[in-house]
Amino acid sequence: MFLTFDYFLFALPGILLTMWAQARISTAYAAGSRIPASSGVTGAEAAAMVMKSGGVQGVAIEPVAGELSDHYDPSHKVLRLSTNVYGGRSLAAVGIAAHEAGHAIQDATHYPGLVVRNLIVPVASLGSSVFWLLIIAGALLGWMKLILLGLFLFSLTVVFQLINLPVEFNASRRGRQILESSGLISASEDPVVARVLNAAAWTYVAATLTSVMTLLFYLVQFGLLGRHRDND
Repeated sequence: MFLTFDYFLFALPGILLTMWAQARISTAYAAGSRIPASSGVTGAEAAAMVMKSGGVQGVAIEPVAGELSDHYDPSHKVLRLSTNVYGGRSLAAVGIAAHEAGHAIQDATHYPGLVVRNLIVPVASLGSSVFWLLIIAGALLGWMKLILLGLFLFSLTVVFQLINLPVEFNASRRGRQILESSGLISASEDPVVARVLNAAAWTYVAATLTSVMTLLFYLVQFGLLGRHRDND
């Protein structure tokens, strides 16, 4: 029921887009990492300057292990940058750092998308972890209410990802604008930064598409959308 040919047909667009997005971010990041920023600043310095220009105060900047593990932690007011971004002086490092600083600016200005995203994170995280257990248990026991609960929890994960897309694009736009207006990158360098950040954004698009198609599969599978297939 759960690993049928139909499931792979639903999942295929997301799988293909994910493969393309991963290849694109790898290529864009590698290319951007080879080009030093004309300003000579590190990613950590760029993040600090972008946040200062955006009116952000009291946010720490810390290095974190891993590659492309960069993120802003709104609960602790900490911007964590991977080692290559934290100390890197490339356009890729500066761009990624500015993107994360853009999230800190969103937080400081109470950007609605980020506010909603932060509110739904705990439930969405729970839903993504346990939904399939509820669906399997409901299917085995014949309890439709348990299946519906699992689908509801998973739908919250889908909602989270849909809300997250404009949040990510907005953070990149804010970061790039401040980078250029403050002279941290030139107009000719912006396209390189844009390619890196746009490539990263497509990984979120791919994840969202995969989740949407998975939800549609379950809705069709259990007769909640279209016609139920008893022979699956």
